[in-house]
Amino acid sequence: MKIDSNFKPVGSGSVSGSRPKAESAGARADAPAAEVKISTASAQLAGASSGAPVDGARIAEIKQAIAEGRFQINAEAIADGLIATARDLLNSQRKA
Repeated sequence: MKIDSNFKPVGSGSVSGSRPKAESAGARADAPAAEVKISTASAQLAGASSGAPVDGARIAEIKQAIAEGRFQINAEAIADGLIATARDLLNSQRKA
């Protein structure tokens, strides 16, 4: 694929009223640092993925079952799990 170096995104250029350019880091040394707040749900998701145990043997077993066509999906168990997760999420948001 050839990339055209003449292409300019719609928002670029010297259009009046466009967003102001960011100041350099040294220009405003006295300015306070930006404050970022993470929602409770986002923090829970970030924490859940970092320490989740991974069972490589179980993963290999499932891959083999899929390849052999003997993997069975239990839709009821999946639906129950989704409902329980949604319920937990709603309850945690009500408490916050």
